[in-house]
Amino acid sequence: MSQVTATPQAAPPDSSREDRERARKRTARKNTLIAYSFIAPNFIGFLALTMIPIVFSIVLAFMKWDSANPMEFVGFDNFRKLPTDSTFLIALKNTIFFAVVTVPLTILCSMVLALLLNAPIRARVFFRSVYFFPYVASLVAVAVVWNMLFHPDMGPVNSILHALGVENPPRWSADVNWALPTVMGMNIWKNMGYYMIVYLAALQGIPRELYEAAVMDGANAWNRLTHVTLPMLTSTTFFVLIMNVINAFKVFDQVYMMTQGGPGRSSMVLVYHIYNSAFIKFEFGYASAISVVLFAIVLTVTILQFRMEKKFVNNI
Repeated sequence: MSQVTATPQAAPPDSSREDRERARKRTARKNTLIAYSFIAPNFIGFLALTMIPIVFSIVLAFMKWDSANPMEFVGFDNFRKLPTDSTFLIALKNTIFFAVVTVPLTILCSMVLALLLNAPIRARVFFRSVYFFPYVASLVAVAVVWNMLFHPDMGPVNSILHALGVENPPRWSADVNWALPTVMGMNIWKNMGYYMIVYLAALQGIPRELYEAAVMDGANAWNRLTHVTLPMLTSTTFFVLIMNVINAFKVFDQVYMMTQGGPGRSSMVLVYHIYNSAFIKFEFGYASAISVVLFAIVLTVTILQFRMEKKFVNNI
């Protein structure tokens, strides 16, 4: 009998291609899951600690709640109360004044420091560290030291003013007219070191060829500053402006540590008023309404800044 040998049947030509495609998809899904596993903790934290409280705060703005009794829907009553609340109006005025003064001064001081410390001077690394140190120092320690320096009776600042012949120097944080400027001065001094580092990074990224071309065209130091350096710092200045405006409108720590909104209500700001309304008076609904108004103000100012920056860049 003849022996019949079975020949293996050839695989379809597309089977290997389909296997490779399935393997590629499995690898892609695996890499996607790994990527999501890395970013999931951040998203979960943002959802639990930021997004949900924001939504709850917006809902709470239309409620009356003291945390001890059930919530009561009051509609827009919390918002109608705002124009009649003198403390809110004072806090709003102080916050706007705080932002209008501290933002340009912080930008100016940090930019000047960066320009000076970007020059090839001796011990510039030491001076950079000195100016950056207040930003990383504890706010509590900075506020305590600042209050000691500007103590109306025993502080060294007033002692120097007395020695210079000033008979009635300001009482600084204990004076109605000087309390908010004192907090503003501390805020500028503490934050300008950080933005100095931001400007230093931007300055070191400017191509040296631009300065060499300007020198060949006969530009002096002032012309190089106004026609090369400042235009190249536009995007950095916009970033610093946005961050300073947001920080100015949400200022709280400095006021809490130095003046607690006083004397009287002379240094009351919006976030400190929110704190008092929520955790001192237990008016959580009203505090949430103030928070929504503050969010709307910051959002409006930020959108306007983006539009102004876009127009400015297009006109360059």
